[in-house]
Amino acid sequence: MKKISGFFKAIGRYFKNFGVAFAKGDIWVKLSAVIMGAGYFARKQIVNGLIMLIVEAAFVLMCVGYAAPNLAKFGTLGTVKFEQVFDPLTMQTTTNNYDNSFQILLNSVVALFIILIFVLFYIHNIKTVYKLQQMKENGEHINTFKEDMKSLFNEKFHITLLTLPTIGVVIMNILPILILIAVAFTNYDQQHLPPNSLFTWVGFKNFASLFSNSMTVTFGYSFRKVLGWTLVWAVMATFTTFIGGILLAKAINSKTTKLPKMWRTLFIISIAVPQFVTLLLVRNFFADSGIVNTICSNIGITDLLKHAGLVGEHLTYIPFLTDPHWAKVMIILINIWVGVPYQMLIATGVLMNIPTDQIESAKIDGATNFQVFWKITMPYILFIQGPALITDFVKNINNFNVIYLLTQDVFVTQNQALANSHAKEVDLLVTWLFRLTNEYYDYKMASVIGIIVFIICAAFTLISFSRMIAGDKEEEYQ
Repeated sequence: MKKISGFFKAIGRYFKNFGVAFAKGDIWVKLSAVIMGAGYFARKQIVNGLIMLIVEAAFVLMCVGYAAPNLAKFGTLGTVKFEQVFDPLTMQTTTNNYDNSFQILLNSVVALFIILIFVLFYIHNIKTVYKLQQMKENGEHINTFKEDMKSLFNEKFHITLLTLPTIGVVIMNILPILILIAVAFTNYDQQHLPPNSLFTWVGFKNFASLFSNSMTVTFGYSFRKVLGWTLVWAVMATFTTFIGGILLAKAINSKTTKLPKMWRTLFIISIAVPQFVTLLLVRNFFADSGIVNTICSNIGITDLLKHAGLVGEHLTYIPFLTDPHWAKVMIILINIWVGVPYQMLIATGVLMNIPTDQIESAKIDGATNFQVFWKITMPYILFIQGPALITDFVKNINNFNVIYLLTQDVFVTQNQALANSHAKEVDLLVTWLFRLTNEYYDYKMASVIGIIVFIICAAFTLISFSRMIAGDKEEEYQ
């Protein structure tokens, strides 16, 4: 709560400083509110002043030619439908000047984002000009443009380094998320696909559908089922590969293990094979008529499982990837095989850096191998790999490849409620989202699910990192 309150206080101070700068600023500061480069010209920073004028002019042109036409239709997302008329005299088909709802939405979100960035830039400009005024009044040196450029490679080099990554995050992450959020409040689906049809705002109707059920709409039921399996999968996939990688690394690094380099190389080779190829091959191996089922049938394992009640009496095969329960277990087991080599490599590097004096001291004090592992090795690994472990958990929530490649075109749900929502028992939220968009064009519900996934991942990441041992607490571990 303190961090949240501190965040809002910082925002308050930001705008307060802007107000102080404008109120106490001289004529050039106030003139900069209209002509952004005026304050720089007055302080003989000609190049900076010209840059400000160009930015301001570009913003005005953007508002007139781009933002205004789109924002004027943002409230309705368009009213003119797509129409084509065939003219028998000219034997040509003419198309009217129709509205494209998605283009209006996209352009409006981009325009609003640019306006927001400009407002922040505008406030920064006023505060900077006021700072220049204070520097002049105090007789301090005001940098020239050349000196400002040099500072970007010296004391302000961090700004130079962060500029391109920040732009990339804005374009590749923030803008798509904003568009995703906007689509979630529309009725953009297969019945309202641009350009032939228009879609419009529906408020929180889609969110209500995701958390409610009816005879025809079963998104609420499907969401609970898929969310539950997503969280179980993320926990199991992260835990099993993490522990498996550590145990494998310890086994290979053990003094009693012969040819450790060979074993390590074999597991590294398995990483080199693309998952796309590996998972499709494994899917064929465990298919109902695959080689694994053939072997199990020939040696009597299938009949044994029938007697144990694990396979239906009417089946002549083990439904590895076609039964919900079998499929979930197999997905986790196959993921162990796919993910453990990665964790083994990471754990190997960590294990090689564990202080040997601690282990030797523990053994002298009579600690068993298990006690050494549990009291020294595991805490050290968790201390080092904590951030990576959180990243793995979030990655597994969005682990599209394993689920989709193993079950697509193989698993067919028998649950009608799930089928009504285009979901399957083995779906993660991300694979359900993909199916809704790629196969059923239900962009509105996919956007709602995307927002939920983002909230889950963001909340877990923020909470976990805030509670994690910080790097400056290494001495506490020691």
